[in-house]
Parts: sequence; C-alpha cells; structure tokens
Amino acid sequence: MQVIEETRRLQERADRVRGEGRTIGLVPTMGALHEGHLSLVDAARSKADEVWVTIFVNPTQFGPDEDLDRYPRPRDADLRLCRARGVDLVFAPDASFYAGGHETWVDVADLTRPLCGAGRPGHFRGVTTVVTKLFLAAKPHVAVFGEKDFQQLAALRRMARDLNFDVEVVGAPIVREPDGVALSSRNLLLRSDARAQAPALVRSLDVAERLVRDGMRSREEILARVRAELARADLGCVEYAELREPEGLAPAPDLLSGPTLLALAVHFPASAGEGATVRLIDNRVLYATNPSQETPR
Repeated sequence: MQVIEETRRLQERADRVRGEGRTIGLVPTMGALHEGHLSLVDAARSKADEVWVTIFVNPTQFGPDEDLDRYPRPRDADLRLCRARGVDLVFAPDASFYAGGHETWVDVADLTRPLCGAGRPGHFRGVTTVVTKLFLAAKPHVAVFGEKDFQQLAALRRMARDLNFDVEVVGAPIVREPDGVALSSRNLLLRSDARAQAPALVRSLDVAERLVRDGMRSREEILARVRAELARADLGCVEYAELREPEGLAPAPDLLSGPTLLALAVHFPASAGEGATVRLIDNRVLYATNPSQETPR
C-alpha cells in the first residue's frame, strides 16, 4: 500500500493508472476509521480496479464551536486498517492542502440550506470544496460516500452533476453497531451514560417505519411520535427531526404519498469538556406506497 502526502505526486499516479486503462475508486474520509468506512472500501473495490482512501481532517467544514480540536486522528491505526482491507493507496495531506490561504469555494445552494445546513452554516461549503479538491487530485472514476450523511451525499451528487465531473458518486448503506447506533467516529466522544441513550435515534426510525407500514400518512402525527420516542433519551437535545422528499430535500407534504426521508440530529453530552456535546445524525427512507421500492438515486 502506497501512502502519498503531496498533491502533485497523487495527480501523477492518477495519470499513470488512467493511462493504463485502470479505474480508480475513491473513499474520502477524515480518518478515525471504523467498519463503516471499511464498508465503503469494499463498495469501491466492487466498482474499480484500485481503491484509494483519503485521510484529511478538513478544517473548513467545522464551525467555530464544533469539535475540530477533539476530532480523533489515529493515523497509524488508520493505515493498518487500510492495509488489512487491501487499500491500494492512501492520500494523507497535511494542513498545506489549503496552503497560502483559501479564497475559492464550491457551494451547492438550495440542497444545503435545510437540515444540517440550517444549524451548521458553512459546513457543506467546506465539504463540497474539499471533495472538489480531492476529485481534482485523485481523478477517480468512482467515489463512495455513506448514506448516513444523506444530505452530504445528495449535495455531492448534485455538485458532480452541475460541474460535469467525470465521477460516479455512489452511496453505501449505513453500518450499525449491535444496538443499532449508526457507526461514527463521534461515538467515541460520547459520555458513557449518553452512549447508552444513543439508540433512541434508531428506535425513532423504527417507530416511524412501523407507523407508515401500518398505514399512517399524516406528517405531523408521525413526527409527534418520533419526537416522543426521542424524548425518552433524556440526555439528548433534539436539533431536528424532519420529513423531507429524498430528491431535492423539499419538505414532505402533509400526507405522505411516496418515498420520504426521515432525518434526525440529536446532541448528547460529550465525555470531555463541561457542557460539550456530540452531535449524532441518522436517517431512513420511509415508503408510503410500495415498500419494495429502492432508495431514489
């Protein structure tokens, strides 16, 4: 497995691989890898000849009061996991990836305003900008992202389409811990009693799915039941619980009539720092018509 830190060297390697007629599957990450990330590696392997992982804690997607300084950076452990999973190359740039200041941004407008965008101004601009830089550096044929970050995936697909990137943006299913909590590097930052409350998110998704399966279509009634389930996690502070159309993320109609995204964000106490919190997100597409339909792509 090759480890590259310089952008120019990565571009040269990409040109060689493409010149040989081989395909590149890219998995952008911020490190602190877990089985969820490794499932993205597996998905990329099924679609490309070489799998490249990027490890970069991107400062431009963190707000001033967010957990940039506390974000875990276990580089050696990450490299061991990549090597064991058969990754061909790791791109691990340092802070000079934004050398000399940064004045150029890529911004997907409407898709990034609701949900996470409402409470994290500038976050998605940081994501779409750094992914643009990674696409230009790695020149992949395929890039894989997790569906846990549903809004991020939607924004990156729109960005790739609008800017005519020759990259297929692929979503991979959420990987969960045994108690149903979506795998996330941030789970390690939770206070122990908060971690015990975290399954409230997946329980709320289950409640909504059962209600829709049993015929309930009222948006407000479904959300009321979801919020009641989240309230049982008395350590959690709900940022949002919303029903949205999967394509475009417009608000769902009063009566659900097709596939509908239920998206959640809840803050739980962190293990370090008085008053510090960890923000967990989760989602599920509910099918108000035909449950056998696949998630819209």
